[in-house]
Amino acid sequence: MKTLKFLIEKEFKQMFRNPLIPKMIVMYPIMVLLLFPWAVSFEIKNIRIDVVDHSKSTYSRRLTDKIEASRYFILNDTPPDYRTAMLNMEHGETDMILEIPSSFDVDLVKNKASGVGMAVNSVNGTQGLLGSNYIMQIVNDLSSELRAELMHTLPPQSRASMIRMPQIDIVPQYKFNPSLDYKNFMIPGFMVLLLTLICGILPALNIVMEKENGTIQQINVTPVNRIHFILAKLIPFWVVGLVVMIISVSAAYLLYGLWPVGSVMAVLFSAIVFILSISGLGLIISNYSETMQQASFLVMFFILILILLGGMFTPVSSMPAWAQLIAVINPFNYLTDTFRMLYLNGSKLADVTGNLLALGVIAIVLNGWAVFSYKKRG
Repeated sequence: MKTLKFLIEKEFKQMFRNPLIPKMIVMYPIMVLLLFPWAVSFEIKNIRIDVVDHSKSTYSRRLTDKIEASRYFILNDTPPDYRTAMLNMEHGETDMILEIPSSFDVDLVKNKASGVGMAVNSVNGTQGLLGSNYIMQIVNDLSSELRAELMHTLPPQSRASMIRMPQIDIVPQYKFNPSLDYKNFMIPGFMVLLLTLICGILPALNIVMEKENGTIQQINVTPVNRIHFILAKLIPFWVVGLVVMIISVSAAYLLYGLWPVGSVMAVLFSAIVFILSISGLGLIISNYSETMQQASFLVMFFILILILLGGMFTPVSSMPAWAQLIAVINPFNYLTDTFRMLYLNGSKLADVTGNLLALGVIAIVLNGWAVFSYKKRG
């Protein structure tokens, strides 16, 4: 145990020899949580729209005003005809076109119904789909307002018949994230990303750096067994990862008021299990790499797989079957799901036991592989 203690002490001294590292341990998670949740969002805003108003009437102007007042749209132009608006779309100046017919007001008053035309640039499929849904919601809101106003202008007999008409109202109740704030959904994922970068990449580059510098040869000729050597390489990053996690939890609360609805101790315990698994992957990469260049390419390859197929941006259930099979052995997937359950659903430690058991199995396999794949070369 004394040998292990001295090796760990060496690793900490080597890690903090650069005065920039302690500052990065504190500032890196704060900067990531401060900037990324605002930049990485699937909520579509600032959609540029052209409104071709052939009616030029009161109701058509009200519809245009509602669109312009929406936080999702920017009224780009009100061209005189559809052809001009389409040229704007072809030149990339607008994303959507709403065409209001000349009989818009008359149809609403006489026929109690009217139609509008909509053209959407769907090169960006997500923007096209959400943008059209936003427009339909605005049109439906205006329709409800006009229905209430027109009902007051009708004679009592007709008004009573309209009241008796069957009507279905949907009252949504948003559970777990009632504010529908996308940042609350993404922040737990960014915490997992931080742990992956710090406890996965840095161990991989640490051993390879010693290989390139030749200092690992001094260790190889000593009687230090490989289990102690691997532990000495991992434990400092486990400690740093736990410190980063505590800073991340504190920063999420101070910056966004986001605190685990379940248990903060469950969050930290889940992070520890994840750190054990992802650091093993980093050591495996370092064992099979002889240069920093090789390790860097392998790290980039695996990090892309971990993040993109880990459910951080898109649900695993929406992925094809082969991607879901990869997610089964992806530790990133399990911790992202666990953090979101603990932060948003109010789950307890018992509710995430399945994810933690999977992470434990992955940790045993990866760390065992890391120990046995390390070869001492004198």
